[in-house]
Amino acid sequence: MSSDVSVSAPTEERHPGTTSIDTEATLGILRLLNDDDALVAPAVAEVLPELARLVDRAVDAIRAGGTVHYFGAGTSGRLAVLDAAELLPTFNAPDGLFVAHHAGGLGALLKAVENVEDDEDGGRAEAASLRPGDIAIGLTASGRTPYVGGALQRAREAGAVTALVTSNPQAELAAYADHVLAPRTGPEVLTGSTRLKAGTAQKLILNSFSTAVMIRLGRTWSNLMVDVVATNAKLRGRVVRILQEASGAGDAEVRAALEQAGGELKPALLALLASVDAASARSAIAEHHGSVTQALAALTAAPADPSQRHAVQNGTSPNHA
Repeated sequence: MSSDVSVSAPTEERHPGTTSIDTEATLGILRLLNDDDALVAPAVAEVLPELARLVDRAVDAIRAGGTVHYFGAGTSGRLAVLDAAELLPTFNAPDGLFVAHHAGGLGALLKAVENVEDDEDGGRAEAASLRPGDIAIGLTASGRTPYVGGALQRAREAGAVTALVTSNPQAELAAYADHVLAPRTGPEVLTGSTRLKAGTAQKLILNSFSTAVMIRLGRTWSNLMVDVVATNAKLRGRVVRILQEASGAGDAEVRAALEQAGGELKPALLALLASVDAASARSAIAEHHGSVTQALAALTAAPADPSQRHAVQNGTSPNHA
């Protein structure tokens, strides 16, 4: 067919170590898959310096009023949707702060839709709302998906910061990206099945990117999720445990602080740590762009001894020793 293309990418190459995988026993198949999975994290580690630069630009963009947009098709798009969707319950990220654009829309999430990944104009249309300073991240294992290419081109024309996540170091769409994240995951155990290593690499990169952005924006305290939204019994219990871990306070004191803070974790935490009322805690957090750490430093004398800071982070603050 004249519309066919020949894709040249490491993910399309045949894996020399798995040519007899169809004759393996079940355990042998699983070991081959697992052996290759073990190569993904080291490959992602190699692109962390570039990922750090992208995180810093995203933090600056969000603080200036910008938004983050993911663009992908197939597995890449589904992973993008998953990452964006989880930021609300995990970090209470505002609606629209991270937006995932999946080729083919909602209908393509559960069932493959023919030709949507080849729709360059569709990608351009999806990126039409981007403004200068926004962040546009395209995800494509092969590095050539037209839908993603159209989105990145339109994003760049709008003045957005662009990035490409791919498993092809020679990706043709790299020309449209300010930041290229190309972990060398190599041939797949099943030739061309990028839901395997390439998909795992994308998942790791997206998890690391969005989590680091949220941490830098002050949506954690120490290694605790202090912006978590308690939408069910498990999460309500987690909120209580987080407050106990962070402050060293007992169950009754924690629940009282939560009640005074209207059920909000952050002001309750700061009230416990700084021995202030919920209204003062809420005001201090707002003044410091949502950061409990910065608000606490403003309300209390910062310990000169680093070991004291470590003690505070581990729930033995001077107020609750």
